[in-house]
Amino acid sequence: MNERVVPVLTVESADDAERACKALLAGGLTSVEITFRTGAAVDAIRRASRIQGLRVGAGTVLSVEQLDAAMEAGAQFAVAPSTNPVVVEAARRAGLPFIPGAATPTEIDRARELGCDVVKIFPAALLGGSAFIKAVSSVFPGLRFVPTGGITADNLGDYLALSSVVACGGTWITAQLDGIEERARAAAMVG
Repeated sequence: MNERVVPVLTVESADDAERACKALLAGGLTSVEITFRTGAAVDAIRRASRIQGLRVGAGTVLSVEQLDAAMEAGAQFAVAPSTNPVVVEAARRAGLPFIPGAATPTEIDRARELGCDVVKIFPAALLGGSAFIKAVSSVFPGLRFVPTGGITADNLGDYLALSSVVACGGTWITAQLDGIEERARAAAMVG
């Protein structure tokens, strides 16, 4: 079981989501974040949630309406690129694990003040990569991080080597439907 690498999946159909998720699982990855970047998100989450052994989350969750739709479809966690206190509170009330996003120490501190102990760092590579995570980890020792944005097969190990990094999210594994299983297998070996 590997949940330290969370592929980020954006699809145009639930059929594509199911195919991609089965390939991820066959490659050894047991979590996926399906983004709310297309109209297929809810159906994709619903279909993927039926796959035995796969933990399905909703990504790019920017509103309570998206959060509610994700939960109704079977999402087991949710992730956002930003920290919206209304969405954080709605997730807390619903009992859904929620990882808000941040790009600056001020935004990280805001998430901490809202009671979040895991924060997504986005876009990680543009912010300074693993060096940025290492730096903010020293001033926020109680927090754990999920970097996304610019994570690749080449730098995944650098992020996962940091004790404050609970997992890494990335699109490189799912960018093309063909070859997902092989890319998942390679990422699972690093994670």
